[in-house]
Amino acid sequence: MTAPILVFGSTGGIGSALVRRLHAAKTPVFLAGRDRARLAALSADIGDAPYHAGNITDPAAIDATVAAAATDGTLGGVAYCVGSIVVKPLRHIQSDDFLDAFRLNTLGAALAIKAAERALKAGKGSVVLFSTIAADYGFPNHTVIATAKGAVEGLMRALAADLAPDVRVNCVAPSLVRTPLSAPLTRNDTMANAIAQLHPLPRLGAPEDIAAAAAYLLGPDSAWVTGQVLAVDGGRSRIRTKG
Repeated sequence: MTAPILVFGSTGGIGSALVRRLHAAKTPVFLAGRDRARLAALSADIGDAPYHAGNITDPAAIDATVAAAATDGTLGGVAYCVGSIVVKPLRHIQSDDFLDAFRLNTLGAALAIKAAERALKAGKGSVVLFSTIAADYGFPNHTVIATAKGAVEGLMRALAADLAPDVRVNCVAPSLVRTPLSAPLTRNDTMANAIAQLHPLPRLGAPEDIAAAAAYLLGPDSAWVTGQVLAVDGGRSRIRTKG
């Protein structure tokens, strides 16, 4: 039997899209998240996929999730679809904003992969983390999240070196995607449309756009790809069509 892909943050916008894509491709998935009821609902919706509820900021909960997922000691991959969007001016930022973002986005990812290392190596698995184009391309009011996600990219490259050749590690860097997490930025149609027009491909991202990239990096078609940041951003970080 093929080793499962463990998806942390399975019930989020991108996480759930990835779970559904993997399931549709008949790839075994293991669901992980904080909310047991939402995990149960998603599991039932895709055919009773196994799941485990726990807080990603609790190392013991991470260990328990990995143990539940890797019942035979192997994992085919880990996707860390957990994150935050902190957008505020520097003058309004508190120390805890940086610390909370780092714990959730960066430390949580590091601890998840640490816990899964043995099972990933046994399964010759792949890891996908998530950044943002704001880590590479300066945007106003993105100091907190750009800092945390920049650290995620550094973590990804270090892990790719540490875990080679047995485990591949890559990162997807989206632009703004329509998810529940981004609702404060996208629920206003005027604002959402204005942001969409900043992209050479003038729309906001859909969770399925990002899930497709993550599924590629988790699968055999990317067998010679590691240590990379794949921007899925409608061209915003590299292309100018106006001005």
